[in-house]
Amino acid sequence: MAAKTKHKKRKWLLWCLFGLVIAAIAGAVVFMPKGTGAFQSEIAETGDITTYHLFPGTIDTKNREIVISDKPMEICEVKVKQGDVVKKGEVLFVSTLGEEIKSSIDGEVTQIRIKENAQVRAGIEMISIVDYVNFKANVKVDEFSHKYLKIDQKIKVAINALGKELAGTITAISKEARNENGVSYFIAAIDLEKDEGLRIGMSTEAKLVKEEAVEVTTLPMEVILFDKENQPYVLLPSEEGEPIEESITTGINDGMKVEVKSGVTAGDEVMRALDEEGLLQELFWRR
Repeated sequence: MAAKTKHKKRKWLLWCLFGLVIAAIAGAVVFMPKGTGAFQSEIAETGDITTYHLFPGTIDTKNREIVISDKPMEICEVKVKQGDVVKKGEVLFVSTLGEEIKSSIDGEVTQIRIKENAQVRAGIEMISIVDYVNFKANVKVDEFSHKYLKIDQKIKVAINALGKELAGTITAISKEARNENGVSYFIAAIDLEKDEGLRIGMSTEAKLVKEEAVEVTTLPMEVILFDKENQPYVLLPSEEGEPIEESITTGINDGMKVEVKSGVTAGDEVMRALDEEGLLQELFWRR
């Protein structure tokens, strides 16, 4: 019986301690002085904001040739070997009838499927040539952005592996959409400026300007708050130390900075809550 009584007292003490901790936390929130939360000062700046239509894709060669026999023939002499760099018009092989089969592009011989004295049927792939100097990007364009692209339009293409952007020109846009997992998209071909680092298959992202705001007042996205009506506002410092609200009108944002059209001007100081304490205090005392 004594053991049971001792156990009940210990349990009662634990519940009392738990209640005191909860009360202390609640009291800290309710009775904390205004303006003592953890805030950091941010200054509104003048800057530019640009948003983009983004189109993912991959690098491919602009020129590729597969030499296919158009009739039965016997191979007399093969003039090239795999890895050779050939020029347009260079002889690749000669048939026993003296016919010279020539390359139609500048490029590198990547595959040879024939050999001397071999009999070849019509329609057989004999030699493959790839241009590893001139490249293009084939990018996916969603059906809603298709209307923004035009032939001969200039566009920037980011090459992820190289960490750089190259200038490009749109040379083709498919007339029929493809569907992948319920999403429709078109393929646009973009000729790229030459770069020795390009390789077929590298991932790319074409960037087309969507919206642009030049020399406007900007703030970091983190300082923008929203009221119950989902209207944006910021916190301004006051002489009493308590942050005060200021409604603002916003424009475009790039995910990092937001354009402020009214309510704050360049040079104004705003406050940003550094932790949950500062934000909790502001939410408790506002309105």
